[in-house]
Amino acid sequence: MRVIECTDLTKTYLRKIVLDKLSFSIEENKITGLIGRNGVGKTTLLKIIAGFIKETSGQVKVFSERPYNNLNVSLNSIFVDDQMSFPPAIPLSEILTVAGNFYPNWDRELAKRLFDYFSFDPKSYHNRLSKGKTSTFNMIIGLASRCPLTIFDEPTTGMDAAVRKDFYRALLKDYIAYPRTIILSSHHLDEIEDLLEDVLLIKDGKKQFQMSISELKEWAIGLKGTTEEVLNLTDGKEILFKEYFGVNTIYAVVKNDFSEFLLNKARLVGVEISSVQPSDLCVYLTSETKGGIDDVFNKH
Repeated sequence: MRVIECTDLTKTYLRKIVLDKLSFSIEENKITGLIGRNGVGKTTLLKIIAGFIKETSGQVKVFSERPYNNLNVSLNSIFVDDQMSFPPAIPLSEILTVAGNFYPNWDRELAKRLFDYFSFDPKSYHNRLSKGKTSTFNMIIGLASRCPLTIFDEPTTGMDAAVRKDFYRALLKDYIAYPRTIILSSHHLDEIEDLLEDVLLIKDGKKQFQMSISELKEWAIGLKGTTEEVLNLTDGKEILFKEYFGVNTIYAVVKNDFSEFLLNKARLVGVEISSVQPSDLCVYLTSETKGGIDDVFNKH
């Protein structure tokens, strides 16, 4: 079953197009990574899906209903980010109790165990927490709610490395025990790729692609060798990224649509063929240049 369906989804603010005719769907009980650089429209898209804001045009359906101001969508979904707000006069322990009254699938025991594990003071207040502690508490709410649609928008903001690792492990363990549809937004694919089943990559408000993480790992290859040989091999192909080494050596990333015959031919002339990490590939696909920061220093 499709939990989310978007068709030509567009969102504009004044004259700025933030989302540009996005069409995609997300199946139930999968962890999907929404990947893209800062400012490309990820948060806007997620807030439309969560029903917080209206689309400008196109169609979006969540649980087969339009999400904006929809009680059913609100009851069955949760949007977690570092801007979540709670009543400032209610201590953290009471927030957990109140949350249990709102979310039908709330797991009080899980919330309490996570609360204790991360050493929260029951008498502390949400608006007095550090940035990292705020993100950690919000994560507890997101996990313990066990909503059929759980959205985490850059959930690890401010967390140190150890807490981020704990969060990802807790997310995976609870998802395996209680499958639901989870969207995990990030511009750091390398941290979350082991959690993901699908990846939706957007750039400048448009969909670059949507595919399984296994497909993404095979989508491109890196070629390293003499400039002449590599450029001959990639003639007529779009080079996603290139980097020069010394006088006559180049590394180029291209789509992996070579025949085995051509790959063997490349090896015979000394070209090294390597896989490309999904996180690196997403950086190359969303970059404005083909040489990265080196282009700044390249005079020709």
